[in-house]
Order: sequence, then structure tokens, then C-alpha cells
Amino acid sequence: MPAMDLATVNEIVDAAEHLPNGASLVVHQLDWDDYERVLEGLAARRSLRIDYDSGRLEIVSPRSRHGRYDGLIRDLVLVYCDFFKLNFEGFTAITWKRKSLLKGVEPDESFYIQTVKRIVGKDKDIDLESDPPPDLVVEVDITSRSLRKLPIYAALGIPEVWRYDGQTCRFYTLTEGRYVEAEVSPSLPGLTGKMLADAIDVSKTHGQSAARKAFRRTLRALKKDSPINASRSPGR
Repeated sequence: MPAMDLATVNEIVDAAEHLPNGASLVVHQLDWDDYERVLEGLAARRSLRIDYDSGRLEIVSPRSRHGRYDGLIRDLVLVYCDFFKLNFEGFTAITWKRKSLLKGVEPDESFYIQTVKRIVGKDKDIDLESDPPPDLVVEVDITSRSLRKLPIYAALGIPEVWRYDGQTCRFYTLTEGRYVEAEVSPSLPGLTGKMLADAIDVSKTHGQSAARKAFRRTLRALKKDSPINASRSPGR
């Protein structure tokens, strides 16, 4: 597909900068270099989510409550990893992309857990052409848009995706090139979507501090009822 002229790319960037919360912008027939230019032009607007799939670009401006939920989910992952002494590296609003696949995606949260040893201390930015993808990504998805992104995540080889829709949290694991729903997280053993959703529900009425405390109580019960050998983070 032919590259767009700079003025057209600038129009896309300008339109994206003025998207109201909850709105999206879709552009078709955009080549990779223009996608890179859009990313560069919107580098300061990290609240936007930009996805690219073989020429199709979608830019989403999340709703305001979106940030409240994804920040809390990040905290709950941190609480779990601290409780079970798992090493991890977390990233917020980062772009994962591979030019060789013509795929790019921006989850709300990303975590390296099983493969954390392979990216800790890297001097350069993580490059999915040679580095492993994150083990887990999180999508706060009030409108179900993230379902369309699952094939992008699958192509990039991301083993696990969480989707929180404002009420329920679903786990998806990559199996033979496609995602299937799972009750328990492979990345965080013993953890279920209901445990996460219950903690988030506490935050809606009693605040995030209360939600984190409630989640710690859940983890203590989990460890007591079904001891988890998570004293160290496995590497691969």
C-alpha cells in the first residue's frame, strides 16, 4: 500500500488528539512507516491506545473510569507477586509491535513474570523481533473492543490476556495459536478472574486501599487452602 503524505498523517494525529473520551478513530490502508509516524506524533498522548493490524489503524480514547480500573489491576498483580515472592517487570501504556508481522498493539498493562530474567537489565528498548513478548497483558474493556485485538496478541505470541469489562474479569490463554478462556491464571497460580473482580468491586464502594486489603485476605486464604510453591519466579 502506498505511503500517505505528511499532511495526511498530521491530520490523523490532529484528529486523534481531539477524540472525546470513549470515542475511536479507524484508518484503513495505512502503511507501516505511516503507523510509526502516527506513534511518534502521539507519543505525548499516552492515554490513547493505538493498534495496528496489516494496514488497519485504530486509535481509542478510553473513558475516564478506565484508568482507575487498570491502575488497580496493576496494584493487585503487584500485591500477588509480593505475597508469593515472584519477580516481575510491569509496563503501562507501552507499544508492542513487530514490523515483520505488520502488527502493533497497546494494552493497558503488561507483565513479564516467567520470562522476566530475559528482559531485566536490558540497555535497549525491548524488541519483539528478538526479545520475548510479555507473559501477561491486561485490557480494561468497557465496550468489548479488545476482542478484536486478540488476533494481534496471538500473532505476537503473548501467552495470557486478561479482560475486565467493568463487572467480570476473564482470563484467556494462548493455545495452538488462538485464545481459550481459562478459569485460573497460568502466570499467577491459583488466581481466578472472580478473585480480581471481587477486589475491584470492593474499590467501588470502599476505595482502592480497602480493595488491596481485601485482596491480601483472599491470597492468605488461597495459600492456606491450596499452598502454592511460588517462592521464586521461573525463567525460560
